[in-house]
Formats: sequence, structure tokens, C-alpha cells
Amino acid sequence: MNSFGEIFRFTTFGESHGKAIGVVIDGVPAGLEIDEEFIQNEMDRRRPGKNKFATARNEADKVEILSGVFEGVSTGTPISMVIFNTNQKSRDYSNIKDIFRPGHADFTYFHKYGIRDYRGGGRSSARETAARVAAGAIAKLILKQLNITIDSGIIEIGGIRAKEEDFEYAKTSEIFALDKELEDIWKQAVLDTKNNHDSLGGVVKVKISNLPIGLGEPIYYKLDNILASAMISINATKGIMIGNTNAHKLKGSQNNDEIRKDKFLSNNCGGILGGISNGENVEFEVYFKPTPSIFQTQKTIDKFGNEVDFSLQGRHDPIVAIRGSVVAEAMSAVVIADMILLNMTRKMENVIKIYKG
Repeated sequence: MNSFGEIFRFTTFGESHGKAIGVVIDGVPAGLEIDEEFIQNEMDRRRPGKNKFATARNEADKVEILSGVFEGVSTGTPISMVIFNTNQKSRDYSNIKDIFRPGHADFTYFHKYGIRDYRGGGRSSARETAARVAAGAIAKLILKQLNITIDSGIIEIGGIRAKEEDFEYAKTSEIFALDKELEDIWKQAVLDTKNNHDSLGGVVKVKISNLPIGLGEPIYYKLDNILASAMISINATKGIMIGNTNAHKLKGSQNNDEIRKDKFLSNNCGGILGGISNGENVEFEVYFKPTPSIFQTQKTIDKFGNEVDFSLQGRHDPIVAIRGSVVAEAMSAVVIADMILLNMTRKMENVIKIYKG
């Protein structure tokens, strides 16, 4: 499946080394001001080739809006956007066209479909996430009208965990570091690992602020389970923890968020109770595995069943989590935009306001 969402629904298309990647977004209300500069800024936050902590593949990730916008506002019809690939080096993959790279989707894609695009992984490449960021930018424009904000940053790299969580500082950091004191240590860890032709894993923290009470559609479209689905769909993610990441170690008396008339006394639940937002910040962590593309000789098999040793070529991120934090924000935005639109239909008073107000 290549689509996500119920009312705010997007479909991505394209491959890593194809002509272009893109997205079609349905369900955007008419009359939304489409800030193209903001959309491009979001793309620039994720784009490759910006610094030595990301792949050297240098794509401008320039977005072109093809439909659904007239005189700067949404028309209520599908918004389609395209991002042309301009810096592919497909020859870097010629030595692996028959080989399954360890840690990649090569093996499973080939056995599922009987064919695979070996150039950078084709559809399974994280290149596809650029289209998600474009969709997330549109979702953020909707959320901006409601003063809902989404922030993210790196909270852990290579097992070194932040002691501080400064989301404002993360916006200024090359690696979106939440802890200023650890930024240089994290950077050096990434570079040391990169110089050893290896890669690192990391953890991203996401915070969604100013949510209304009531978002989430029990029982099978809960806010937490859809956020989890959205995060796990991102390349290289292996898990998500919502709220207090030590909750499994606590007793109920320690973990329960007690309530007073004007606030919750804690937020161990991460802003979600029974699959529904409770008005507190929604907070969660996303766990990324090390980039599987490493420049060491590895053991594998080819599509004929022969055992081979091979060495990878090309340009790859030494850590996925850094650019992944921008994608996690984007996927959070599309989930919340979808939940906002769904929630409008859940009370008769809202229907009356629209049709009889």
C-alpha cells in the first residue's frame, strides 16, 4: 500500500533512481493558504548533501506543485507535488544488481515481487521520505491555523543519551541535537564511525503541543496506534515509545497521571489516554537502527543462491536518525491533521454548526 490516512490522505510515488518522486494529497480543505516558501524550507531541513553527517548525494529537493492550488490557496481538489531526482549515480550499484545487501529490503522485495530495482533500493529507499515531508508541510499549514506545533530532535546516538531536551536549540543544530552539551560528542561519534566505514543508530524525540482533547478514533484508529504505524513506516525505524519510556519499570501508583481541575499532575501517558488525546503534550521517541549501507566487506547470497562476499559502493548516511527526525515530524503532522478532520464529525453539534449555523 502506498497511501496513508483517512480524510487527509496522501499517496507517494517514485523510486530512488527514477526520474522523480512525488505525492498526491487528498482531503485538504479549500481555502488553505499554501506557503510555498515554508514547504521548501521543510524540504531543505531533510534534504541530503547538506553536511558531513548525511549522505553526499546532493539533491536540491525542489518541490513543484502541479495541481490543487489556485492563486496561492488550496481548491479542495487533490494537491500533487513532484520532486525531480537530479543527482543519481546508478553505476554505483552495478556490482550488486544480483546481490542481496544485508539489512536491506533487497531479499524480501525480490521474493515478494520476483523483481527489484537494485539502484539504491528503488521504492524501498529512504529517498521516498522526501515526498512524505512535502505532505507533512501541507499538514503543518493546516495545524498552524490551530496553533498546534510539532517539534523533534535527537535524544540519543550510539547509546549516548541526552540529559537535556531543548527543542529550540535543536532547530539551530546541524544534527537536531536536543542536548547542547552532547552535540559535539554525538558529532564525533558519527564521524569516527563513518571513518571506520560503519554506521550508528539513534533515537528521535517528538513533541506535539497545543492539541485539543478528543483526537483519536477508538478502537482501531486510536491516536497512539496510528502514530505508531506512521513512525514504523519510516525507513530504518524499529520501535516507538509513547510517554514515559521507563513506564514498564514502574508501579501503577508511580505511573498514573493524577488529575486536578486545571491540569494533569504528570504526563507519563504521553498525552494519550484510551487512544484519545487528553490535552497534554503528545510525546514519544522513535528508535532508528544503524544505516544498513556500510562500506565493509559483508557475507551474503545472490539471487541464484550462491554465497558471496561483497563491498558496497555509493553515498550513504552514516546515521539515519538525524534526517529521520524531520520525517518523523512530517508523519506526525499528517496523523494529527487527519485526526482533526475526523474529529469534526463526532458530535452532532458540529454538524449543526456547519449546516444550520
